[in-house]
Parts: sequence; C-alpha cells; structure tokens
Amino acid sequence: MTTNAPAPVAGPHGPDLRARPATAAGISERSPAEVFDALESSAQGLSAATAASRLAALGPNELRAAKRPPVFGKVLAQFTNLFALVLLGASVITFASYLIQSPRDTGSLELAVAILAVVLLNGAIGFFQEYSAEKTSEALQALVPHTARVRRDGTLADIPAGGIVQGDVFTLEAGDDISCDGRLVEAHDLTVDDVALTGESAPVHRTANAVPAGTATMDAANLVFMGTSVVAGTATAVAFATGTDTQFGQIYQMTAQVTEVASPLQRNVNRMAKQVSAVAVALAVLVFGLRTATTSAGLVDSFVFALGVMVALVPEGLPATLSVSLAIAVRRMAARHALIKRLAAVETLGSTTVICTDKTGTLTKAEMTVTTVWESGRRHPVSGAGYQPAGTVSDPAQVTELLRAGAQCCDARLLAPDPAHQLDWRILGDTTEGAILVAAAKAGIDTAAADTAAPRIGEFPFDHDRKLMTTLHRTPAGCVAYVKGSPQELVGRCDTVSWAGTDVPLTDDRRRQVTDAGDQLAGEALRVLAVARRHLDTDHPSQDLAEHGLTLLGLVAMMDPPRPGVTDAVAACRKAGIRIAMVTGDYGVTAEAIARRVGIVTGPDPGVVSGQQLEAMSAAQLEAELTAHPEMVFARVRPEHKQRIVAAYQHLGEIVAATGDGVNDAPALKQADIGVAMGVTGTDVAREAAVMVLLDDSFASIVSSVELGRSVYANIRKFIIYIFSHNISEIIPILLAAAIAFPLVPLSALQVLSIDLGSDILPALALGAEPPDPGVMTRPPRPAAERLLSRAVVGRFLFLGAIQAAGVCFAFFWRIHSAHLGFGDFTAANPVYREARTMVQVGIVVSQFFNSLTVRSEDQSILTIGVFTNRRLLLAGAFGIALVSCISYIPVLQGVFGTASLSVWDWLMLVGFGLALLLADECRKAVVRHRRSQPGLQANARAQAAHRG
Repeated sequence: MTTNAPAPVAGPHGPDLRARPATAAGISERSPAEVFDALESSAQGLSAATAASRLAALGPNELRAAKRPPVFGKVLAQFTNLFALVLLGASVITFASYLIQSPRDTGSLELAVAILAVVLLNGAIGFFQEYSAEKTSEALQALVPHTARVRRDGTLADIPAGGIVQGDVFTLEAGDDISCDGRLVEAHDLTVDDVALTGESAPVHRTANAVPAGTATMDAANLVFMGTSVVAGTATAVAFATGTDTQFGQIYQMTAQVTEVASPLQRNVNRMAKQVSAVAVALAVLVFGLRTATTSAGLVDSFVFALGVMVALVPEGLPATLSVSLAIAVRRMAARHALIKRLAAVETLGSTTVICTDKTGTLTKAEMTVTTVWESGRRHPVSGAGYQPAGTVSDPAQVTELLRAGAQCCDARLLAPDPAHQLDWRILGDTTEGAILVAAAKAGIDTAAADTAAPRIGEFPFDHDRKLMTTLHRTPAGCVAYVKGSPQELVGRCDTVSWAGTDVPLTDDRRRQVTDAGDQLAGEALRVLAVARRHLDTDHPSQDLAEHGLTLLGLVAMMDPPRPGVTDAVAACRKAGIRIAMVTGDYGVTAEAIARRVGIVTGPDPGVVSGQQLEAMSAAQLEAELTAHPEMVFARVRPEHKQRIVAAYQHLGEIVAATGDGVNDAPALKQADIGVAMGVTGTDVAREAAVMVLLDDSFASIVSSVELGRSVYANIRKFIIYIFSHNISEIIPILLAAAIAFPLVPLSALQVLSIDLGSDILPALALGAEPPDPGVMTRPPRPAAERLLSRAVVGRFLFLGAIQAAGVCFAFFWRIHSAHLGFGDFTAANPVYREARTMVQVGIVVSQFFNSLTVRSEDQSILTIGVFTNRRLLLAGAFGIALVSCISYIPVLQGVFGTASLSVWDWLMLVGFGLALLLADECRKAVVRHRRSQPGLQANARAQAAHRG
C-alpha cells in the first residue's frame, strides 16, 4: 500500500520559523497535507539556517546520560561506613594522645599510623573493586554513533542523529533505526519493529493516513518512534519530537526518577556495623572508667588500654573482605555470562523471592520460528528455534511444495553469520517471512535454486485490507501464482486443496477440517498463515484473477519460541522457592501460552491481568491479587504498569528481580531490587537502568547467578563467624586483665591489627570463594528479615570464640604466673610479660587456622568436606602463621610489637588448644546432625529457620 501527500505551499527550503510545540495526538489526527504546516516545515525539508536555529533553541536529539558521582565522591564514600568512621576517630584520638604525652610514646604514633593505614587499605580495595565493575559496564554500554538521512535545503543528506530537530523531513527504508518520533507523510508497505518500545514481537504496519481523534499515541498507525526500526518498506516522515520529548525519552526520564535503595546486604551490613560499633565504644568507655578507678594508671595509659578493647571488637578487615568476596563472585558470574555493575547486587540475587520477567527477548528469542506445518489433515512438527536453520521437519517430502511456495512468496532474506562483525543468523525484512525461509531450509529446500527455476515476474504486495501477498513466477509449465496470508481470507478464495499430493475439491468437510486446524493452532498462541497456488494462462493476470480459484497447500504456524534452557531454568526457580511473574506488552492469550510452555504457569487458574484491568485496580486490590495467585501473568502493560507491579511486590516484603530488554522495561528495572537487562538485544536505556546485564541474553544465566548469590550470602556468614569468633578471643583477655587489675594489656592494639590483617583477610577471602553447597538451590530463599548477626551466627561465634578465649587466657596467665611476681611488679619491658603477650597473639592465630577449617560447614564434618578441598584456605592459614612467627622471632618486629621468642613446647600447647577447638565443634556438628535426623524434630528446625534472625 502506498500513500502520498501533497505538501503545503512553501518556499524551497521551508519556512524560516521556530518550531511550535507539537503533541502526538495533534499531529496524528491531521492529514499528511496539514502536518507540514503544523510543524512549520515543507516537503523540501528545513533550511540549514532554520535547523541550526531550532537545534540551538530546542537542544540536540539525544538522551543525556545520568550523572554519575565524581571519582573523588566514590573514593570518599569508601570512608563513610561506620567501621571506617570509628577507626578514623580512634586514629585521630590516638595521634592526639601522642601529641599531649610527655615524654611522647612512639608506640602511640605507630598505632595511630597503623589504624589509618588499615582504613586506607580497606577503602582502596573497596573503591577499585567497584570502579572495575563500573568500567566493565561502561565498556559494554558504549553507544555506537547513529546517523539519519534528512532533507535539508531540498537535498537528502546523512547527518548525526543528534542533529535532527522538530520539523526535519527524514526518509526510512528497511533496516533503518529510527532516531526520533516522526509523523509519516508518505509510506510504501512500511512495517516497523516496535519490540524495544512496546514488547510486541510481531512487526506492525504503518500508514500515512490520519487516525481518528482520541487514538492513543502508541496505537496511532501513522507515527514512528525513536528506538524502533524499519522491517520492510520505505517512508518519509516529519520529526515532531526529539530527545527527551520522545516516547523513548519520556521512559528514560521516568527511569531516572526512580531512586536507588540500599540492597539487603547493604542494609544488613549497616545494621551490623551500628551494633558492633556501639558495643565496641560502650565497652571501651566501661574499661576506661574501670581501669581509671581501680588502678594507678594515668588517663593516657587508660585510654590506650581502652582503645585496645575497641580495636579488638571492630572487624577492621570486614569491609575489604566483603568487597573482594563480592568481586570474586562478580568474576564468577561474568564467566557464566552475567555482568554485575554494583558489587552489593551479587548477594541481592541470592535473596530474590520474585522474578518479574519480560517475555519477548527474555524468555523467548525474539525470533519468529515455524513450529508446525499442517497439510492433508496432518501436523508436521518443526524442531529448532530462531533463525539458525538447524532442525528438522517431520516427513519433509509431504510439505516440500507448501514450504517452497511459501518461501518464494517472501521478500525477506536469511543472512548467514558474519563472524567479522559478530553477527549471528539474522533476517533482513519481515520476521514472519524469515520464519518461513528458515523452515524451508530445515526441510532441505534450496530457495536460491527454486528462485532460479521459477523466477519472480510480478507481485501484488501485502496490504492490511485483503491480508494477502501474491507473487507471480515463470515455470516450465507456465505462470504460477503463490499466495500467502490470513487463513480466514485465503481459504475462502480456494476451490481445491492439495491432499496427499493430489489436488482435490475443497469440500465443506475438508474446509471445516482446515478451519478447525487453523483455530486449534491459533488457540495455542501460534500465528497461522495459509499458503496456496494457482496456475495461470497469462504472465500478466489481474490481482483478482491471481487470488481466486486457488489450490490450498496447507497452513504454517509459528511463534516466538522460548529460548533453549528456559524451561529448565524456570523449573529450577520453582524448586528454589522463587516465584516468577510474566509481565509483557503482548496479548494475554499469547502470554499465557508461553507461560504454560516454559512452566511459569502450571495450575488451572492463574492470575491473568491486562493493563486495562490493572489501571482500574487500587494498590490494595493489586496486592490482594498478587497474594491470591502465586502464578501471575500481566499482559498488554505499559512501562508505568511494570514499575507499579514491581513496587507492589516490594510492598508485600518480596525481594524482586525484574528482567527485560526494551526501553519499556527500564523503569521496572530501576525500581526492582535488582534489574536484569539483556546484553545482546537489550537497549542502551535498559542496560543503563539495570544492575545486572546478561551477556548471552539467556534467562538460564539468571538461575546460575542466583545460585552464586546464595553461596555469597552463605560464605559471608562463614567469614563473619570466623572473624567475630577471634574478636571474642581478643577482647576477653583484655577485659579479664582489667577486671583483675592487671596493669598491662595482654594484647596491644598493634598486635590486634596485625592479627586482623595477617590472619583474617586472606582466610576470610578463601572462605568467601567457597563453591555453592550442592543443595543451595533446593532451599527456599532466606527470610527477608533475617540478619547477618542472626541467633545462629551469634551463637556459633560465641561458642567458638569462648573456646579460643579460654585457651589464650590460660596461656597468658600461666606464663605470667611462672614469673612468680606480683601484678604490680610487671612492666612493659619484662621478658615474661612479652612472652605471655606473644603467646596470646600466636594462640589466636593458630586457633584461627583450625577455626577456618570448621566454619566451612554448619553441620558437615571437616572429614566429609575434605581438609584439602580448599587449598587457598590452607595457604592463607599458613601465611598467617608465618607472619606471626616473624613477629615473634625477628628482632626488629619484636621491638615494634613488644613480642618475644617462644619455645617448641609453647607452640605445642597452643596447637593443642587449636585442636581442642576443632574437636569441640565436630562434637557440636554431630549433635546437630543427630537432631536433624530425628523426624519429630525436622518440622521444628524448619520453623526455627523460617523465623531466625
């Protein structure tokens, strides 16, 4: 169909006037002849001067990137967490105490510098991990420069798309990306792919004719939009909206207005930091007051003593350990084709309870594929998905003529992969026609040879009035017409049917069989086309002659198929207790059919809600619907609907992941706890809004990422137990010394820092790199209210810490007692005191080595797990022991840390304490396993797990 519109009388370069604001409704309701006047343009386009004036007044046709915080701001953010602030305060106060001391104690200066160094190290690690993830994301999202062909001063010219202004006349042809919102003034069989904007996979027909008043903008057939592309045909349009005034731009702005919220892990860590910091400061104040009141120590000495208490309780290495552990998971996810832009999002995946997924391009390939061919009363299944011609057609000899005729009645082209440009199999032209070409190739039909044997000599293009397309071909037997189109239209024009290879009359009974078969296929959410032929006596028939008296060859049914692996991925999500809701712009019947096909819907009565129904629902009604129906399908929804659905799930306490690839998905991606965008087919806006990008566009990659996310949380619990248990063993000797009025600290703040950095970070990182437990995806998501410092975690690190503390306290006071001196006779230079202090430090490090082995599992014996299955952990433990040995034996370090050499018997005693810790926890694990094996206790255990924290 072709429509041409006369232009209003105007100068050759268009009126030199500033464009007036134009609305889509006002433009779409006008005739093509009135559009130029409304936009103060002409068929000759704008003059260069007018375009420059409007560009200066209205701004470039581009979407401004969201402002990112400056690098300095990101660096500063690493030092605003509560742990960092507490340590910075301790460093400042320690340095102040050094300045007011007389004489000045260099130990205070060393301590202040050491604490500051720890804070700077943690901040540097955190910054570089975040910066690295963000830079990887920016590289992926780099925009490719676009151009547009516009008419300026009466001449067509290619210009940067950013230079298009309101009133510009631009041309379109197959394969073009549309750079702005435009009103068609001329269209020749134009079809447009709006999937990025609307979510609908089928190309839509466009015309230049005016639409009735009141037609919705997205339903106006004479408008084209930024971010979409031309499938077939040619057209001329006038730009009426550019930049953020476009539909694309409005969604972009809607996305930018969604505020980011802290992830569950960030909220958990912040809460834990407040709790630990409050306890640390309170105990430090208590010890300062107790020591000042019960001993003759000065205020400065008492302060340094209390500072040791605070430093012992603050897990200095935890921020760096968290950052690096998350970064390890990010790299693992990248190996599984998932790019994480924000480190904390890794754990959010593991907390996810609901996935709101788009259909087209996410669950499906966004590539129309023939799945069934019907002829002679039989179905012929077609295997394979997408445009790659890999697959088979059942009994292909019976459908050869049908598929050859359908393929020859196509204008589309199937393009082979282009490795040089990283292009896979693709279609140039209408995707429906592409599906037929691929099916023909699967049946072994050489379409190029068929076109040579029967070259096309004419055609009657498809239009939406008769819903048919006809091509004329010269064959040795004369001219033949191949016709394809809507079964409702085409079957009525047929007199005969090819049945088992023979043309027979299309009786009422056979006509009913054809109609029933078409209805059944359509009921399965398949798009159905009929194909027919007619032999003609002339090479120049009229359209009416070519399209009547036809012989029906059969039906071709196609769909946008699910991606490979999606069904298994959905099943894995269900097994893991994760709900999946489909949220799509497609029709309800199609959406529900796909949902059933992939396993999102399995029951007889799912919740199917259209965008129109959603509009009429209050927030309470929507939440009631979500609660009443575990299986939900939302169809024909708009961007604001998707965002509202995600927000409703969040209001119900769910942790929501939202997936999508189009511009229309961006607001929901930004609203969700974790937005997941497609990296290959996704739009730049979607990738910008998301915090996770699937590099292979596979929904299945989400499941493997959820598994890693869950393992991250489990590993974080492991190293929190590991870190805090030794914090207990650091603080108890100090508190005990204060309680019994021992004048010196059993462990200095500098020793605490060396333990935390030397034997905490590396083993904790090795624990953070533990692979997922085998059953991690068979358990439901952890409760949203569960805290990192849950009862189970606190109970376990108190149990382990108490055993460690008992061992080092015994070692310290046993060595002090061996000197046969009163407490008041000990000085910092006393060799026995230095040995005792060294035993505390070495005892903690050695017991932590055994502690790292036992915390690898909550209930499994280390013999079951295997001592050598995490070699990094053993190496990290060996490094910690080597470091503390250097501190104990190297004279320079002895002077810095106030330590002394230990004997072999001292080491054997401390190793014995470590083994006792391991054996004690093995006994605890045996009790846990025994209780879980009791049938009557399993239900109680599950109930306690559901309410823990």
